[in-house]
Amino acid sequence: MNFLKKITKLYFPYQSDAFTQKLSNILTKKKYSEKEIIVKLKEIPSKFYILKKGIIRSYIVGSQGKEHIKILYTKNNIFAPMTALIKKKPSLYSFDCLTDCEILEGNYSDLLALTNSDLEFSILYSKILEEMYIRTGNKIHDLSILNATERFIKLKKEKPTIENQIKQYHIASYLNITPTQLSRIKRIKKEYYSK
Repeated sequence: MNFLKKITKLYFPYQSDAFTQKLSNILTKKKYSEKEIIVKLKEIPSKFYILKKGIIRSYIVGSQGKEHIKILYTKNNIFAPMTALIKKKPSLYSFDCLTDCEILEGNYSDLLALTNSDLEFSILYSKILEEMYIRTGNKIHDLSILNATERFIKLKKEKPTIENQIKQYHIASYLNITPTQLSRIKRIKKEYYSK
């Protein structure tokens, strides 16, 4: 319950105890192992998730078999294949665990029912959608404006321990570069800071 209150307060600080209890009632605790799939490509999803521990990616596989990571989710993130949930269509992205994960999951239909009948849930839902929109917009901006080194530096500022938690080729995929480019960037940065 304390974890839920902490997470939801990130989205809006003023909420009742009844709100946290209602949210808790529609959630189930789950543990997933590294590499375990949460949402399959082309699956019609029905759930939303709150990541308590671990790292999850959403990604697609290109025509040549290359993986392209859209978003890396770390602890305290709320996530879901929102476009697929809203449209009730197959997901265009897969979601899987890059580390062992602890997750709270709930049925999207239960969340919508609460959103339609409870102002606090309406606020939470709109704040979650805003955050997802901003996150996607930031990723598009970064890929459009920042060079590979700048994207790496930004990732390190946002997620300082990421290099110790996931494989380097996943970081390269998220940055939309090759693992060789990532190694070169890290080597140049190391040489620069060691002078």
